[in-house]
Amino acid sequence: MIPRPTTSFTLKQDPTTKIRSSKSPKINRRANQGMSLKCFPGENIYEEAIKVKKRIHFQDGHTDISGTLYCTSHRIAFRPEVRLSVQDPTRDLLFDNENDIALPCVERILAVSSQTKAKVLTAQSNLKFIPEELLIYSKGFRVLHLHFSDNGLQPQAFKITQAMIRSQQRSSLEKQFGNTVLQSLDNRQGPAAMDFPTHLFETAADWENETERLGASVWRVSPVNERCDISTSLSKYIVVPCKLLDHDLKKTFAHFNQWRIPRLSWHHPSGSDLLRSAGFQTNTDPDKENVKAIKSLLFANHSQCVIVDMNEELPTVSDLQTSYIKLRGLCLNDPSTSVSDEKWFSNLDSTHWLDHVRICLKKACDISLLLCDRRLSVVLQEPDDRDMNCVMTSLVQVISDPHARTLSGFQSLVQKEWVSAGHPFMQRINLYRHTDKEDSPMFLLLLDCVWQLMHQFPSTFEFTESYLIALQDSIYNPFCSSFMHNCQWDRVRGSQRHSFSQTYTPIIGWQDIVREKIFLKGDYKAREERNTSPPTVWEWGLFYSHLHRQQFRNPLYQTQEHTVLNGNGILHNSNKLEATSPSIFLLSKGFLIPQSPLFPWKSGTVSKKNNRRAQSLENLLEDDRQLKFKSNIDASSAPGDLLQPLCFGPWVRLWKRCYLRCDMEKQIHTPPPTLVDLAKEVKSLQEKLRNHHINSKHNINGVARSSIR
Repeated sequence: MIPRPTTSFTLKQDPTTKIRSSKSPKINRRANQGMSLKCFPGENIYEEAIKVKKRIHFQDGHTDISGTLYCTSHRIAFRPEVRLSVQDPTRDLLFDNENDIALPCVERILAVSSQTKAKVLTAQSNLKFIPEELLIYSKGFRVLHLHFSDNGLQPQAFKITQAMIRSQQRSSLEKQFGNTVLQSLDNRQGPAAMDFPTHLFETAADWENETERLGASVWRVSPVNERCDISTSLSKYIVVPCKLLDHDLKKTFAHFNQWRIPRLSWHHPSGSDLLRSAGFQTNTDPDKENVKAIKSLLFANHSQCVIVDMNEELPTVSDLQTSYIKLRGLCLNDPSTSVSDEKWFSNLDSTHWLDHVRICLKKACDISLLLCDRRLSVVLQEPDDRDMNCVMTSLVQVISDPHARTLSGFQSLVQKEWVSAGHPFMQRINLYRHTDKEDSPMFLLLLDCVWQLMHQFPSTFEFTESYLIALQDSIYNPFCSSFMHNCQWDRVRGSQRHSFSQTYTPIIGWQDIVREKIFLKGDYKAREERNTSPPTVWEWGLFYSHLHRQQFRNPLYQTQEHTVLNGNGILHNSNKLEATSPSIFLLSKGFLIPQSPLFPWKSGTVSKKNNRRAQSLENLLEDDRQLKFKSNIDASSAPGDLLQPLCFGPWVRLWKRCYLRCDMEKQIHTPPPTLVDLAKEVKSLQEKLRNHHINSKHNINGVARSSIR
């Protein structure tokens, strides 16, 4: 737990700094000052300043919102003076993602004064001037721009700036900041309702529902890793072929890195299956029985298997981080890295960020086309199966499955392929670590690719650009549990640190607690059964106002019905790769390369030889497209379900509203349009156009009748 601040935590310039603590969530109201801060359990307010103006920049200028600025033990928060309507209860937000920045997410604070040069403030800074403005840079693309009033409030500006410096230093020393906050929120009054129902994939029932939705009748949910004692990075439940028993399944784990075996991610209506897997272990020598079990996993009820190596063509973790650093320095209004307008676009090109987006889209499209109208298994193989596999499995499903383009479907997809699958968010986001060797914006890469698809197919997504931006900002929200752990094992282990078997109250006395066996470091330990748990990112009502959440839903979205063909994947047309004996291929640079032997254990990966004898994937897919229109194929395989975006040249664009929203010079961030009003306007125009056509027909018919007479 974070120790409560003592009297020794004072500001050098003001030894009388007041600290107010809040033992339970409450609202401290002040007369005639609008909304005040709702504190977390144990959160302490170190300093506050009234009549501070939050500056919002637009393309043609800026506007200021007056309010109160707070510096607490957990965050820097701004609360506007204007009281909002009853229909928009901002006062009930647990953490306002628009106006709050958690201390671990503060990258740097820039103090600005007309009398001196702007200064970056650190824990060792000795502030020698009263700041007129503060620029608080978050670790994402947010910048909180604050302007202090000239009406005798200079001492407040000085005090709160010093408090921010000291609070930021304190949070950087607190290694358990996130766990402490989540544990304190674990006892909140009750879970918030989700705007959009979401499967968290923490129970077997969620996995069963998913396999049933996909019509994957030859697959089953296995509890073989239910205690996380085989692979700590995998989810408790995995989807494997029905014909493979758990006894045989256990033999396969040791032959894959981190014991992350091939398992089902998605079942195509045509019968193909998308799997994800870690790389082969190079120091194992499986016997015949083990090889048989591994073949059952890879081929997944099919006679053909295509392995896609994620190390080929796609950016690595370090490549992505290098591009991200350049992109962020270019897009944010950083005086130290300012670039002239003439060089801005050339510098954008040199970041290679759009190249990475383009490559990922192209690869996902190739895999999606390969899955169409083919009865085979496609295995995405990455050395650790925790980074690029998350991106590609998600993209393939967004491109191929209309359900993944709905709000509930996309949120469930993130839970399945990222949160439950064990993406190392703590290393990639790096809120509490001091080294940046493992940083990489993998999740941002997915959101950017999805935005590119939304830009080309605006009516096929139920969610909007505002939703994607809110989700991107939520990565840096340590007050929800979704992105604060690396895997399900870490989430379970974090909740067990303060477990006990009995509680005592003066009225009830000693009382036994319902126990649940959790495998933890080789021992079983008791856990208190709680009615609530730390909030997830999908409880949007805790972090965004009602008005903001209204912008998440796309009013132009056209619902697409998608029925399941059948669970066994039996088609009426022949398959171009069908053969009498099982065969395995490698998808490499647009070619399907036959593999022999089937399992090259010693090399740790599949062979890329025999390029000249391989058949081009584009030729195979073209044959399939022609066959598709000549054959009587079920309507569920219609091309309308599959998005085929353009992945070259100007079609892949910079996500301006996300990356350039805080650029003071090249500001292109305009206020997000009210989608409800936009929908009404579109409907009105459609109605006028319909009436115009009706009137035109009447006029034409009238003229025709007159001419006949």
